[in-house]
Amino acid sequence: MINKKVADVTEAMAGVKDDMTFMLGGFGLCGIPENAINHLVKLNVKGLTCISNNAGVDDFGLGLLLHKRQIKKMISSYVGENDEFERQMLSGELDVELVPQGTLVERCRAAQSGFPAFFTPAGYGTEVAEGKEVREFDGKMYVLEHAFKADFAFVKAWKGDAAGNLVFKGTARNFNPAMCGAAKITVAEVEELVPVGSLDPNQIHIPGIFVQRIFEGKDYEKRIEQRTVIKK
Repeated sequence: MINKKVADVTEAMAGVKDDMTFMLGGFGLCGIPENAINHLVKLNVKGLTCISNNAGVDDFGLGLLLHKRQIKKMISSYVGENDEFERQMLSGELDVELVPQGTLVERCRAAQSGFPAFFTPAGYGTEVAEGKEVREFDGKMYVLEHAFKADFAFVKAWKGDAAGNLVFKGTARNFNPAMCGAAKITVAEVEELVPVGSLDPNQIHIPGIFVQRIFEGKDYEKRIEQRTVIKK
C-alpha cells in the first residue's frame, strides 16, 4: 500500500536548503501552511525565492521569514498587508516580481500539468509584458508566460490520508490545489490525517499522485487578516 506519511514537519522538510524556490499555498492568511512556514523560520534557510499569492502580515505567515531576511525574492500578486515587505521592497533589499493573480495561478497550474508556457491577454501593454514574447491570436494580443520551476511546494489541506489524497475546506481551497505537483516535491500538511480508504473518492480534491509527503499539523492559529465587526 502506498504510504507517503511522515512523522512530523521536520521529516517532511528534509532536503530544504538555502537558495531554493518554494511555492506556498494560501490566500491572505487563509489556508497557509503554518507548520511549514514556522519550521522554515527555525531552519533559518536563506536566499529563498517564494511564490505565494501574498506575503503574509508582519508577525505571521511569510512575514516571519521576511523579518529574518530569509527571502531574497517574492513572486506575488497582493502584498498590501505587510509593512516590512513594503520597506524591504522600497529600499531595494527585496527583489519583487508582481504577477496578475490569474497569471500566478496559471503558472502554477502549467507546472502541475507539465506545460512549459502559455499565452495570456493579462498584462499586455503594461510593465508586466516588458521583455516577454507577444503574439496576436484572432485579433487580440497575448503575452507568453512561463511555468514556475520550484524545488518544494508547501500546501495545507483540511483532511488527507497516507496515500496523499487531499480534501480542502471552504476558501482554503485557493492556490493550494494548483501548487500540488507543481514542484519537484510537494509537502502537504493537514489538520486531520485519516486512514487510507476513509475519504469519499467523490470528495477528494487532489489525488495522492500530486503529493510526495504528508503529515498531520498542529497548533493552527487560522488568523484572519482583517476582522470587521458591527459595533453594538
